[in-house]
Formats: sequence, structure tokens, C-alpha cells
Amino acid sequence: MEPSALTKAGSKEEGFGVQSRRVADLGLVPHLRRSNSSLCRNRRSQYLFSSCEKQENLSSWIPENIKKKECVYFVESSKLSDAGKVVCECGYTREQHLEEAIKPQAFQGNEWDPKKHVQEMPTDAFGDIVFTGLSQKVGKYVRLSQDTPSSVTYQLMTQHWGLDVPNLLISVTGGAKDFNMKPRLKSVFRRGLVKVAQTTGAWIITGGSHTGVMKQVGEAVRDFSLSSSYNEGEVVTIGIATWGTVHNREGLIHPTGGFPAEYIVDEEGQGHLTCLDSNHSHFILVDDGTHGRYGVEIPLRSKLEKFISEQTKERGGVAIKIPIVCVVLEGGPGTLDTIYNAITHGTPCVVVEGSGRVADVIAQVASLPISEITIALIQQKLAVLFQEMFETFTEGRTVEWTKKIQDIVRRRQLLTIFREGKDGQQDVDVAILQALLKASRSHDHFGHENWDHQLKLAVAWNRVDIARSEIFTDERQWKPSELCPMMTAALISNKPEFVKLFLENGLRLKEFVTWDTLLYLYKNLDPSCLFHCKLQKMHHVAQVLRELLGDSTQPLYPRPRSSDRPRLLLPVPHIKLNVQGVSLRSLYKRSSGHVTFTMDPVRDLLIWAIVQNRRELAEIIWAQSQDCIAAALACSKILKELSKEEEDTDSSEEMLALADQYEHRAIGVFTECYRKDEERAQKLLIRVSEAWGKTTCLQLALEAKDMKFVSHGGIQAFLTKVWWGQLCVDNGLWRVILCMLVFPLLSTSLVSFRDRRLQAARGLARVRAFFNAPVVIFHLNILSYFSFLCLFAYVLMVDFQPSPSWCEQLIYLWLFSLVCEELRQLLYDPDECGLMKMALLYFSDFWNKLDIAAILLFVAGLTCRLIPALLYPGRIVLSLDFIMFCLRLMHIFTISKTLGPKIIIVKRMMKDVFFFLFLLAVWVVSFGVAKQAILIHNESRVDWIFRGVVYQSYLTIFGQIPTYIDGVNFNLDQCSPNGTDPYKPKCPESDATRHQPIFPEWLTVILLCLYLLFTNILLLNLLIAMFNYTFQQVQEHTDQIWKFQRHGLIEEYQGRPPAPPPFILLSHLHLFIKRVILKIPAKRHKQLKNKLEKNEEAALLSWEIYLKENYLQNQQYQQKQRPEQKIQDISSRVDTMVDLLEMDRLKGSGSMEQRLASLEEQMAQTTRALHWIVKTLRGGRFGSEEGAPTLVPQKVPEGQDPELDSRQKAEDLGDTHHVNARHLLYPNSPIMRFPVPNEKVPWETEFLIYDPPFYSVERKDKDLVDPVGKNPMGRTGLRGRGGLSCFGPNHTLQPVVTRWRRNQDGAICRRSIKKVLEVLVVKHALSEHWALPGGSQEPGKMLPRKLKQVLQREFWLSFESLLMQGVEVYKGYVDDPRNTDNAWIETVAVSVHFPDQSDVELKRLNSHLQACDPAMSIRWQVVDKRIPLCANHKAILQKVAALFGAYY
Repeated sequence: MEPSALTKAGSKEEGFGVQSRRVADLGLVPHLRRSNSSLCRNRRSQYLFSSCEKQENLSSWIPENIKKKECVYFVESSKLSDAGKVVCECGYTREQHLEEAIKPQAFQGNEWDPKKHVQEMPTDAFGDIVFTGLSQKVGKYVRLSQDTPSSVTYQLMTQHWGLDVPNLLISVTGGAKDFNMKPRLKSVFRRGLVKVAQTTGAWIITGGSHTGVMKQVGEAVRDFSLSSSYNEGEVVTIGIATWGTVHNREGLIHPTGGFPAEYIVDEEGQGHLTCLDSNHSHFILVDDGTHGRYGVEIPLRSKLEKFISEQTKERGGVAIKIPIVCVVLEGGPGTLDTIYNAITHGTPCVVVEGSGRVADVIAQVASLPISEITIALIQQKLAVLFQEMFETFTEGRTVEWTKKIQDIVRRRQLLTIFREGKDGQQDVDVAILQALLKASRSHDHFGHENWDHQLKLAVAWNRVDIARSEIFTDERQWKPSELCPMMTAALISNKPEFVKLFLENGLRLKEFVTWDTLLYLYKNLDPSCLFHCKLQKMHHVAQVLRELLGDSTQPLYPRPRSSDRPRLLLPVPHIKLNVQGVSLRSLYKRSSGHVTFTMDPVRDLLIWAIVQNRRELAEIIWAQSQDCIAAALACSKILKELSKEEEDTDSSEEMLALADQYEHRAIGVFTECYRKDEERAQKLLIRVSEAWGKTTCLQLALEAKDMKFVSHGGIQAFLTKVWWGQLCVDNGLWRVILCMLVFPLLSTSLVSFRDRRLQAARGLARVRAFFNAPVVIFHLNILSYFSFLCLFAYVLMVDFQPSPSWCEQLIYLWLFSLVCEELRQLLYDPDECGLMKMALLYFSDFWNKLDIAAILLFVAGLTCRLIPALLYPGRIVLSLDFIMFCLRLMHIFTISKTLGPKIIIVKRMMKDVFFFLFLLAVWVVSFGVAKQAILIHNESRVDWIFRGVVYQSYLTIFGQIPTYIDGVNFNLDQCSPNGTDPYKPKCPESDATRHQPIFPEWLTVILLCLYLLFTNILLLNLLIAMFNYTFQQVQEHTDQIWKFQRHGLIEEYQGRPPAPPPFILLSHLHLFIKRVILKIPAKRHKQLKNKLEKNEEAALLSWEIYLKENYLQNQQYQQKQRPEQKIQDISSRVDTMVDLLEMDRLKGSGSMEQRLASLEEQMAQTTRALHWIVKTLRGGRFGSEEGAPTLVPQKVPEGQDPELDSRQKAEDLGDTHHVNARHLLYPNSPIMRFPVPNEKVPWETEFLIYDPPFYSVERKDKDLVDPVGKNPMGRTGLRGRGGLSCFGPNHTLQPVVTRWRRNQDGAICRRSIKKVLEVLVVKHALSEHWALPGGSQEPGKMLPRKLKQVLQREFWLSFESLLMQGVEVYKGYVDDPRNTDNAWIETVAVSVHFPDQSDVELKRLNSHLQACDPAMSIRWQVVDKRIPLCANHKAILQKVAALFGAYY
């Protein structure tokens, strides 16, 4: 049951279209990825079906698309089953066959043939699987035919099983039987395998059974599921096993699907079958209609892995081919075939040394040069590692193993040996990812494309540690522009560590964020985020942000002018990034005239991250911001607004927590600034921020209701400064009031001013400065308002005449001035928000609503008062209006530090009273109705019904109990028997003769007691408890609330005219003349909103950035000093020390073993040398040299020789034997060569068992052909002509047409001082590599056929003359895969070079280059060792580069 061969994960390019027009406004965002449901409340579950719907879909889809195999023809086998029963050739008994298969006529016929006697039919085993008694985890399984297309299986896994497309495919292969591993190696393997799968989002594919390497993988997943990191995501482990070898598979058969199917693991009774591993998450059970035959799943697994590796995973704007890696643990002969096939197809392999058998054989010889990997060495290793089955290894099989191991080791770039504790390796996950990157480097990519591909893999895996150690090294210097596509991918896929890495490596956000990039980011918003839902409704990003930030901000992304082209409108094509990143990179490769950058890129990225609630990403971006205080407050506002609409409680709490965090950051930075310079810090508060909609930090904090920020001492000091105007804040309040009443005292030094000039002045300037101070205006208005209330009360109580007196007329004038002031506040629009916005803002304030209500009520009362018939009702209305005017005093006293918090508490308690009255009304009405119905019969007077039901019941709460409710104080004189007296209530039910009540007194008394119990004791105490809770809750934050609300009053009086009502009418007249007649626009006072000059603003922001860095450093320092962090750091250091000590121990023991082995070998050589010397001296005076032993150079211990790799490369390159001509599988045919190891290649070397097959494409009968000649390079493992045209040498011509690569100005490009060449290459559509335009020649013709296919006929003669003038750079044998023992290729390579770009022949050549075959491509390719060119042609090209001294 050896797993299948692996296939190469190639790279397929897919382009995308993007609009070329410039984008300067973030208006309509097009084609957002819409949810299936239009309702935002379902956005988180829009992609999920219910379990019932999933089961129904599976039950209908699987039988239609997935089949099983059944034997329909019973042929008795000569073998019996384990139970001694007669079985069919398929392995099943008669009872297990269909009825049609065991009918008498079915026994007639020929031998059993699986192609004829096995048929497909709908599968009957699929659904959920639960392992009885072992695990509660529910897995998925399916039984399918071995002929099932890979596309169908992949569709089942991704669409119906709901698996995410993997970022990596890990195929684990090895021993199918249980084997022992060292405990530490087992632990390292398990931890590393699961870590790489969990961090990269990989799929692990195994054989799925509970034995061998599959069991090791399952236990690794089990250990992970029991760890604390299980909540980070499930590891997808897919077991592909043979259905016919699964023990207890009968329990999995459910024709309509098992949901779930119970599976019993019975290892003791499994016999030669195997049980499924309970720790795998998914099972694909491959069926061929047989029973007990292993290896059926191998072809399907191989095809499936190849299909998956050819798929493209698109995530975060980056699309990559899914890479595949083979991990080898132990293993037998089948595992060697798997490794060989994987290496042959370009799949990297990681071999775990120390796991045993095949893995150890390869690991022990992997570091040796190919020439030292001999048959004898492999035989020696097999004798040690395969002791039980060594006798079964024949000479031919040993030769085959040697050949395969040589081919495996030859491609060292695809082979990684994990040596635990050696070579600096610690974790298997790092070894796996390094193997993939190493394989990626070996692929033929040109220049930066190779590095880009590696970076894409690291981003897809989300392994920033691999990127730091393997990609961002001194070997490669990254340009910031090269990181832009990956930066976009990291942002979209929410990988903050990569964003930080790119910023550390020089990427500048100002150069990164273009309007096109911003458009692309908003098109790829997370569909589950609330902002995406809001954007679907409004379409404009600016509109949504304006709603979130509040009306105090201008639109961040204004609409384009009418003269501009429409930008970011709906018809924008879908954008997709291909594997090379070319498409997205085009966003950053435009000329400066076509790229428009945003005003503040950090702001744009910060908003994009915040609206998706991406904490870590936003934190990194905020650290890059300039206007950091405003940015933090804006984030707090956005998050708080989103949390109000977020229905998911957890997400809402996360948003509020993050908003609080940003408020603390704003406080922290402002504290740093305030400590450094109070005046500059206060400038930051009121500076107009262009980036944040022309608002200020203070305004943002107020909009976000960031009470902690507003209550900061520095901000309160600033507000106090504004409150006192130009007066010194240390002036006593009594001095201010005294100067208000006796203003000539201003000429004295009773009050002081901050401005020295005002302090020294004694004239009108001091008076103006004094009366313009908000504190003075406030107290003048208080005196005015108290005067108004006193006059109003006097008129209502003393002087309310039929015709208005002069006092009453003065009240009318006073009220008119108040109305004018309210109109001024309503129409005051310094920010030009518009009348509608100002009206909404005005009426959003409770006190403004109270003012309007009081004024309207006064107007109603005045109207009634002026009508003689309604004089008294008018007085009543005005009396009620007086109450509302008195309530307005509460707002005035909010400025008081003593009364302000109490007023806040009263407002909160009013809400509690409202809810309490609802509960109270239930009891009052219920008791009142019951009491009234019991006592009174048919009361028809509505007013007395109301009194009895509501009024008396309400008064009962406060102790006024009805006198007749218990019948004791019953008196007919106090009531009306018939209810005719309008001033008396109707008498209760009574006896007319005896004049006694007949209603049940006991019942009314019980009801009264219960009513008083619940209302007086329960409800009133509940109200007291609610008041107490509200008081405590507000009292804790009362100081913050008061300081926050204090700003509103300060701002109101800061912009209010200095004269109090009714003298304020003069100020209103002055404003009317300025605004209406003179058209002078309103301006906000600079004390609350100040627009700085550019130079001053730049200096202030630089200072803020400097202090922000100090704040971040202090935060990091404080984080490190926390006890929890110190304990964590100490723990990690101890773990690191333990690992290092363990590694040193392992390295020391390994080094000691190697040294002892080397010493033993040297001693053996010395013994043989001494033996030869003694023998020679005995034989004569001078001994013969024939028997002298050859001393082998001392082997230096592993890891001690830094030149080991270079020595191996030199020896491998110096290998004179052909390699390609000995590939086991002959190209384009099923023929397998006879294995020929390196040492058996020369014809002179004896190779007795050499018996190669014969193969010729057209003539396969070797008796009809007499091959002549032998391959000059030695044996190839195949006789005949193969795919070549003739026996012996087959001559070809390879023209190497080159020119110098030039810049746009015509200068020759250089690398490392050397000039750079360009070569003419061609490529067939079916080929993966480019090639030189040469090949075989037609008889009597000079030009090769391939060259004629890309060159127009009229230029053939001219090119022949160029070839005649060319330089021959190579002539001789070519190591080609088509070579055989009797036929081989010899070539002549001719260099045709055009040194001058103005060469006439070069121009003619370019004009005549045209592929006649549409499947052929032709281009000029830069000469580089990484270009995707055939290996043989690379060697020729290297000679040409050396000929001209060019770069290679």
C-alpha cells in the first residue's frame, strides 16, 4: 500500500483586465462581491447551508456523479477466503455478489476479466463518519470508482465537503506497516508536520489507514486537536485508501448517505485488511470491484494530486499554483518508486533521516558525489537497513535501486534531508517550506520573477519567518516597487506580519497607495464585514464614511468635477492577479503622468483596515500615520458607529474594545505632547486637519463621545482658557461679578488679563475684552434669565390685567429676543453644512427642543390671552409655560462642578422613572378596575370612573386608603346612592333597608394588602434600587461626563453675542446687517478651530510624529516590564536554551560517531598497507605495485568542511557519463530502459546482467534489423533506434543567433560589468521550455526544420550565408533523452552574432521572423542561467557567452 507518485506543480499564467483611466475620487465602488442575501443581518451566514440542505444536496449529487464498482460475473477462484469460503476472482463470496452475478448462466464463459465483468453503478457509501468509542469528531467519506475523474473528486472536496482550497499540498509517503521512531524525532516530526499544515492552510494526503506512516500522521493531528492551539483551525487530513482492503466497511454502506455512519476500529480482527485511522478528517475510498487487493488507490491518488497541483489558488489578490511536496518517512521498495517519480516530475521531497529503511538509505548517501554512490555502497546500506528482506534483493534489483538513488541524489535542488539536530535544522515545518523554496529557485524563472514566486509562496503560506530567513537576505536587494503587489495581497488577506516586513524593507506607503490600488482594496473588502453591507446600499465610500464620522467632517473623497472623467463608477472589470503578479504590478508600473496618489495614503489604508475591524493591521498602519491623534480619534468614532449597527454581539464588543484602545492611544500621544509643550499641544487640538475632512481633534473626540480624552487635564485646561477668554483663569468669580455690576472697576487692577497689552491698557479695549469673555457672557445671561423669570412670575401672580401692562409687554420683548437668539443658533453655519444639516444638529440637542417647546407654548398662551373670552385659559397655559422656562435653568447650571454631575444623574434617573411607570401602571390599573367593579355597580360618569380606577389607586400607594373599602367607615351621607350627585361618588353595593354594605370586605381587604405589598414594597424598592444603580454608575464617571458636557456650554457661550437679552437684539441687528446686507460670511472662532499655515502645520505634525514614536517606545517598554510578559520571555528563553543544549548534544554525539567511523576506516587502511609492505618485502627486494592498496582520502565529519558542497558540484559537473540518455522512461513511449548506474556506463566495464529492451518507433521486430555501431558515451539501457530517424549518429544543427541587449537610449546593458546578450529562441505550445531554433536537417538542406518554421522563405538563403560566416562553438555528442545504444544525436552549434543594432541583416531578420505554425512562438530572450531553456542548449549558450565575454 505504497502511496502514489507525485507530480510537478507547474505555473500557469492568467491575466486580468483593469481600467486604464485615472482615479481621483473614491466615489462609487463597483462590483462588490455581493452576498447571496440582500439583508445585512444574514451576511455572516450567507455562504452556509443548513445541515439538512447539505445532506439533501449530497444525497442527490453524489449518486449522480460518483460511482462504485461491482463484480457482475461470478467466477470461482482457486483460493479460499480467510473463513474458508469459496470466493470469486474478485475476492468476494457468492453472498456478496448481486443476484445477476450468481445465476447459473453466469458461471458460463471465459476467464474473469475486470474490464468486462466489473461495472460501475451509483455509489452507496458516502456521508459523515463517526468512529465509535474513539472520537466525537465527525469526518467525511465517500466510496468512488478508480476511474472517477479528478475534477469530480476535487469538486466534491471543495464545494460539497466545504474544504477551502489549500495553499500547499503535503503528500506523506512511507512505510505501510508499523515502525519505531526515536521519541524525540517522532515528537519533532509530529509537531512540525501539523504546524506547517495549520499555518499554511495545507492539505495532508496519506493512505488513510491506522498503520505505519498514516498512523503517525493521525496521531500528530490528534495531539494537535488536544492542544490549546486547536481553536486556530482544523488540520485537513485526507486519507486515500482502497475500499476492498478496509476492515468493517459494511457499516459505511448507506445508499442514501450516512449522516453519520458509525465505524468500528477492530485491529485485532482485521486480519490482512486494515482499519481506517480515526484522526483523519476525510476519506476517499477507491473501489475497483475487488476485495483484499492493495495499491488500487495509487493511480487515482497520483492523478488527484497532479490535478490539485495544477489548480490556481486566488487569495488576497495573489493567485498561485498550489505547490506540492512529498514527505518521506521510512518506507520500502514502493516508497523508492514514489520518491523517484516525484523527483522526475519536479516535486520536491523531504526525507526524514532516522525514520528507517529507504529514508535512511537516501539520507546517508545524499551528501555524497554521484561517483561515490556505487552498487557496492547501496548493497552495503541495504544489508544494514533491510536485514529482514535483504536476501530477496537480486543483483538486478540492487542495480535498479542504485540507478534510481543516483537519479534522485543528482537533483539535489529537489531533495531535502531533514536531520534532526543537525545542520541547524530544528523543525520539520521549516524544512518542508525551505524545500519548496529551494525547488522554486531551481525552476527556470528569469531574474526577479523567481524571487517574486518565492515571495508569493511565503505570503500564501503566511510564514513571515520563512520570508525573513530565506527571501529577504543580502543575496537579493528588493526595490520598493517590487513589493507593492505583495503588499496589496498581504493587506487583502489580512497578514499584518508581512505588512510590517514590507515596511521594514523600504516600501513607502505614499508610493504604494494610488487611486487604482485603493479601488482594488475596496473591491476586495471582506464580504462579512458591516461596511461591505453598508457600501452595497450607498455605493459611495465617501458617503458611508461621512455617515460614520459625522456631519462635522467634510467628505474625505469628494466627487469629481464636471470637467473630469467619471472615476470609480460601476462598470469596472473584475480584477484578478495571476501567479506572476504582472497584472497587479501594472498598477505600479505606470508613468508618473498616469498615476495619481491619494492625499493621505496612511489615512486611506487605516480607514480600510478599521472598517473591517482588523486590529493588528490597523495598529501597524496607525504607527505610520502623521496626524496620529486625529487618526486615532477618527478610528474610535468609526468603530463606535459600526458597533451600534453590528448585530453580532462578539464583533460589537470587539469594535468597542478597539475603539477604547484607540482613544487611549490618542490620550497617550496627547499626554506626551502636553508634557513637552502645552501651547503646541493645544494647537493640535484645534488645528484644522485637511486629511480628516477639515475637522479638528477636539471635534472628532466630541463626535466620538470620547469622554476620557475630553476629560484629559490638558484639554480641560484649554477649555478653561477658552471659557475665561482673555481674562486670567485665576481671577476670582466674585471679582468678575463685581466688575459686571460696576464696570468702571475695570479701569482698576481688580481683574487681570493674560495679554500684557490689555493688562497695561485702561480704556475701551479692556471693557471689550472683559465683556467678550464667555464666562462674563454666561453670568450676564444668568442674571438676565433670572430677571426674566422674576418678571414673568410677577406678571402671572400680581399683574395679569385684561389688557397687557408695560411689565407684560416687556416680557414679550424679552421673549422676542430669546426667539431671535434661537434663530441665530439655528442659522449659524460657519462650516457651510447647509440649513438641513444645521437644523438636524440643532434639534439633536435636548435643551434646544425644550426651548422651542417653551416658546411655542408661550405663543399659544399669548394667543389665548389676547382673546378676551380665553383670558383665563391663556393664563393657565402661560403658567404651565413658566414651569418649562424654570426647567431650562438646569442646563445653565451644568457648568457648575457641584450641580453639573447631579443634573446628569437626574437626567439618567428620568429614564428609569419612565420604565418604572410602565410597571406601576399595570398594578394601578389592574387593582383599580377590580376594586371599582367589586364596589360600584354600573358607574356611568367617566370622571368618577377615572377617579376610582386610577386616581384613588395611585393615592393609595402614598397612604390615602379609601374609607369604605373595608366597610367599617361606611356612610351613606358621603356618597350618592344613584350616582346623581356630581360632587359625590356613587355608593358601593349595600343593603337599602339596613344601610349596610353587602360587598365582600374580606376580598377587598386582601386585594388591598396585595396591592400595597407589590407597589409599596416591591416596586418602590425596585425604583430605589434602579436609582441607586444609576447613581453609582454615573457617579464613577460623573467627573468625565461633566467635563465632556462642559464643552457644549463653553462652545455655546463662546460664540454668543456679549449682550444679554433683551439687549441682545442690538447684536442681532448688527449680525443681520453683516450677513444679509453686507454678505459677510460667518467664521468660526479661532479659539476652537484654527487653520495653520503649511510650514507651521508641517512643523507641528513632525513634532507630533516624534512624540508618537516616544509614546510607542514607552508602550513597548511597559509591555516588557509587565510580570506576565517577563514570565513569558523567561519561559521562551529557557525553552530555547534547552533546545540548543539538546542540539549540541546530538551534534556532539553525531560528530563523535562520524569521527570514530573515520578512525576505524583509517586503521583498516593502515593495516592493509602494512600487510602489503610485509608481503612485498618477503617476496623480494623491491615489491610489485600491483597489489598496493589505494588509500582513500580521510572523510571529514559532516558539517565540518565548508567546501563540501563545492566539491560535490565539481565532481557532479565533471561526470563524463551521459545522464539524460539513461532516464528510465523513454520519452513519448511506455518503454522502460534497463537501469544503468554510473559505474556501468562504459562499454569496457563488465556488466553481465545487462539485457536492455529493443525499441524502434517504426520497426519493433529486432530480428529484422541489424543495429550497427555503439553509443560512444556508453550504455543507455535501450537498444534499437528509439525515436531517432536512423541508426548511428543523427546529425543536427543549432544556430545561436545573438545580439546585445540595449536600453532605450541605445546603450548596451551590463550586469556585473559584463555586457548582456539576447538570443533568438523558439517554443512549441506543448513544451514547457524554450529552445534554440535548430534541430535535424532535411537531406541536402542546410537549414534545420524548426528554423524554417519561424523564418519566412525569402530569407532562407540570406540566413544560410550568415551561418557560413558564423563561428562554430561546439561539435560533438549531445546527451539527449532519445539516445539509445545504437542511435544518438551529434550536433554542430554555430554562433551568429549581430554586434551593431543598425545592422541591415539584423533588421531583415527581425522583419522576416514569423511563426508559420500557430503553435510555435519566437522571441528574443535575455541570456541568463535562469532562463527556461533546455539543458543541452544552456551548455551551448554558456559557450557562446564565454566567447563574447558576456554575462551568463
